[in-house]
Amino acid sequence: MRWAMIKAAVAGTTMVALAFLIPLGLMVQQTARDRAFTAAERQAAALGPALAITTDQDAVNRALASTDAGAQGRMAVHLPVPTGVPTGGGPDGPTIGEGRAPLGDVATAGGQGRSFTVAVPGGYTLLQPVAVDTGRTAVIEVFVAESDLTRGVSTAWLVLSAVALGLVAIAVLVADRMGGRIVASARRLAAAARSLGTGNLAVRVPVTGRQADGSPEELREAAHAFNAMADRVVQLLASERELAADLSHRLRTPLTVLRLNAASLGHGDAADATRHAVAQLEREVDQIIRSARRAPEDAPAVAVGCDAAEVIRERVAFWSALAEDEGRQWQLAGAEQAAPVPVQRADLAAALDALLGNVFRHTAVGTAFSVDVLVTDSSVIVLVGDAGPGYSDPAAALKRGEGHGGEGSTGLGLDIVRKLAESTGGDLALGQSAILGGAEIRLRLRTRPAEASAARAGRRRPRGLLFQR
Repeated sequence: MRWAMIKAAVAGTTMVALAFLIPLGLMVQQTARDRAFTAAERQAAALGPALAITTDQDAVNRALASTDAGAQGRMAVHLPVPTGVPTGGGPDGPTIGEGRAPLGDVATAGGQGRSFTVAVPGGYTLLQPVAVDTGRTAVIEVFVAESDLTRGVSTAWLVLSAVALGLVAIAVLVADRMGGRIVASARRLAAAARSLGTGNLAVRVPVTGRQADGSPEELREAAHAFNAMADRVVQLLASERELAADLSHRLRTPLTVLRLNAASLGHGDAADATRHAVAQLEREVDQIIRSARRAPEDAPAVAVGCDAAEVIRERVAFWSALAEDEGRQWQLAGAEQAAPVPVQRADLAAALDALLGNVFRHTAVGTAFSVDVLVTDSSVIVLVGDAGPGYSDPAAALKRGEGHGGEGSTGLGLDIVRKLAESTGGDLALGQSAILGGAEIRLRLRTRPAEASAARAGRRRPRGLLFQR
């Protein structure tokens, strides 16, 4: 914007300067020409009274030498013939001084009795007829050199050019100063927008009084609008946090009932697993309420990263109790070696629960499932397959809020897993299990940017021991 304003100022000032200075320069040139011929006419008029008194050659010669043009050899006098000699009335007599005009033009000036200029080598001559007595006319010739016609014109053009350059320079300085203020205001607005985009909800654009900082009214209006938008975003986030906390708090009553019912189940693996699940659910709800009511700027720093293999073993062990109750065969492969991933432990656990929960929710009781872990140089791949009917439309299954799994299905589970994968640069893909024949979900978590020349890892490469029930 700054350079655009400078270019516009240079173009506009240049056009205005040329529109005024070129005619002014031509006028100066014409004035110099008129001034030269006017000076020649004055020189001729100064010699006229002497010729009216006498046409004696010696007297005329002295009068001619007394003028500036005569002294410089630029004036001549064409005298008429003496009295008594028949002539045509023109200057047919002797010439005093250095004559440059053709004799025919001299005779024309004397015969017609009017003055005019004639082009001669090196300039022009002014022919001025003067009546010396009745019937006789002398012609005064004044030479005007080319240099006299352009005297001072070059200096005038230089001065006008300097004025034009000065005007352009002043316009550039003014445009640069104005552009700098406008650009500074625009950059402050852009910086605030970037800061807000990174999560700094406290950022605001400073807005001063009218014309105080030189920024245009439109940018000040944009700053006011940005500040209003930021305030509205803060209000909306606060409302959403309160809503999330309120909704989470509503779960406490059914959770209390579940906890009391779980306490009355007695002893056994299924009862212990149920009580453990209810306790974990209560902890998660409490954490959601605390997180929702905590302002973003007050949130403590959380270390990002966990061992995916450990989390997978833990969640598979949790779901294995339910699988035993439903008579499901299951297997876990490749989770013996550490597999660090750049995601939080709770987020990965929630994603795995969503994947395994889909198996139990969307397949019949007794359907087998498997979890395979593949660790590469740049990613960790988790494959969750089952022996169920599979996906009839994988693309529709990945759409947020499009769940069709019956009561209790919101269609958000796979979307949560997809966002977790994409936060690391990975992805989520749905397909058919090559071993069990049903659905297969591939979760790929990037651990670092993959090399461009690295070959694609195989979809399956079972590793380590096989756990089965």
